[in-house]
Amino acid sequence: MTTSLFTLTLAVLFGYLVQRMLGVRLGILRLLLGGAFAVAVTVPILRGVVAATGLDAHDNRLWWFLLLSALAVLFASMLFLTVAEAFVPFGRVPPAREWGRGLRGRARRSLRYFQIVRIVVRRGLWPYLRGGRRRVLTTTEGRAEFGRRLAGALDDAGVTFVKLGQLLATRRDLVPAEIADRLAVLQDHATPLPWPQIEQALTESWGAPVSECVATVEVEPLAAASVGQVHAATLHDGSRVVLKVCRPGVATTVERDLDIAFRFAGRLEAWTGWAASVGAARLAEGMATALREELDFRVEAANLVSVAAAETARRTPSVVVPAVVPHLSDRSVLVMQRLDGRRLADAGADIDRPVVARTVLRFLVGQVLVDGLFHADPHPGNILVLDDGRIGLLDLGSVGRLDRTLRETLQRLLRGVDAADPLAVSDALLELVPRPEDIDTESLERDLGRFLARYVVGGSAGAGAGGAQMFGQLFRVVAAHRLAVPVEIAAVFRALATVEGTLVDLDPGFDLVTETRSAATELASTRLEPESLKDAALQELVALTPLLRRLPRRVERIVAAAEHGRFTMSVRPLADERDRAFISSIVHQVLLALIAATTGIMSVVLLSIDGGPMVTPTIGLFELIGYLLLLLAAILGLRVLAPVFRRDPGSR
Repeated sequence: MTTSLFTLTLAVLFGYLVQRMLGVRLGILRLLLGGAFAVAVTVPILRGVVAATGLDAHDNRLWWFLLLSALAVLFASMLFLTVAEAFVPFGRVPPAREWGRGLRGRARRSLRYFQIVRIVVRRGLWPYLRGGRRRVLTTTEGRAEFGRRLAGALDDAGVTFVKLGQLLATRRDLVPAEIADRLAVLQDHATPLPWPQIEQALTESWGAPVSECVATVEVEPLAAASVGQVHAATLHDGSRVVLKVCRPGVATTVERDLDIAFRFAGRLEAWTGWAASVGAARLAEGMATALREELDFRVEAANLVSVAAAETARRTPSVVVPAVVPHLSDRSVLVMQRLDGRRLADAGADIDRPVVARTVLRFLVGQVLVDGLFHADPHPGNILVLDDGRIGLLDLGSVGRLDRTLRETLQRLLRGVDAADPLAVSDALLELVPRPEDIDTESLERDLGRFLARYVVGGSAGAGAGGAQMFGQLFRVVAAHRLAVPVEIAAVFRALATVEGTLVDLDPGFDLVTETRSAATELASTRLEPESLKDAALQELVALTPLLRRLPRRVERIVAAAEHGRFTMSVRPLADERDRAFISSIVHQVLLALIAATTGIMSVVLLSIDGGPMVTPTIGLFELIGYLLLLLAAILGLRVLAPVFRRDPGSR
């Protein structure tokens, strides 16, 4: 027991010493491994060195060789940890307290992987993954067939993968149009859960029996999706409402699938330049954010309130958003006003279809360009034609958000398209997307000019310039120049493409491009009205007031300094402490490398000298000093080399 404790203490001391010499932070496991390795090689190295000298244990000259042995042990342990860092970087091995949890997570992921593989094989996708259908994918029919199989597999895999398919269907800059068309048919539907499960979920959420919170509730659901289920109900005051209940256990399933999606996206970015250029990890993060918001009904409740407030401010009584019942709504249950009407897809011939289509589009364009908060999934099931002729909007769990800068830039982009000006479109596009350093702006402008010549002729929409087709071609131009469309802007085009299909079904003669440009022009003219200009000018003046108050004094000081010859400029390139720390670290590494190189050269010179004083009958003084300097140079070299393999675990 005493020996084991002594060995452990010695290993910790050796590990701490090696950590200090390497100049990097080691985890407790790696520190113990380095110390244990040092303890393990100490005795063999001591025996080898002492045996080579032939000196007696009481000879004072032996101390020099003990120092040589200590340096050799230190070097061996440092080399061991440096090699370990090169092949298994710090942070790849989780802390011991997470091993059990990590194994459970790995087991759950493995089971899910097995389920996904079964779906892939059953849907006939395995040959595509093995690369055996590359020629098929070069044809239109082959891509369409692959899209059909992929849509079926994603639908079978569950809610997370359905959402992924819906997202990919809108990213025609990433996937071919034939595949996107097949993915667009994915519907977020599911088999309804039996009423007892829904009743239990409501009771747990409200903390009281359902009969105490609502007067009546219909057992048969109005709709069932993979995230939630909707039931009609009546409150005790007679108000007619709907109960949207999150499916029990869906959050766990989504988090597990998102974990898989993050890992897969990370590996794709590491393995393929295509995934890195389009930002696969960023796309996965955007999908995860949107899906988590849909799972939290508090977000949808807040969206309903915000959209209603924006429509009230813009005075659009033709559009209705259901009111929320806040005291019965929480994270997993949303209670809101029931709107009486028919789904847009089921609307009959008794409505003015062109007027309804125009109302829906202008509402969406106003949300995008004015409010910055817009319905991101306006499919026919989410739009109602109410009994009084107004339009009702449902399912605002998925919304897009644009800040003021993005809205203004998007308006400039639309104005450039309207004027068929490739320079204006190019400038606005480069403000919307992250700009690569090596972008060929002249080539981009030429491609945009060809795009405008095809879809916008003389300032009017060209023949057959459907919105989805036009947006798809614009995405292809963007992708050809390695520009990654931000998630927010992609959501705008996704919403417009979705609403086009909805409105064309309602009114076959509907032209999305023409109507969008007309709506945008009206909004722009509204902003040029005297009252709007007055409000905008007042806002800018309020923002500039502090600067304007200080400006005269600053100008006076500058002019006075220039008049008396005291005008100077002070530039401090290293004023930031982080810059100084970076320069210092570089200088330290360079100095260590120079010292290591100098020491190594000196050791080689000393080892090459014949003769000189002898320490032992076989080892000369120059040779002993040469070996000492050689080990010291190697240790300093490892000190420089070790940080090269160290990566910040937090950056993963």
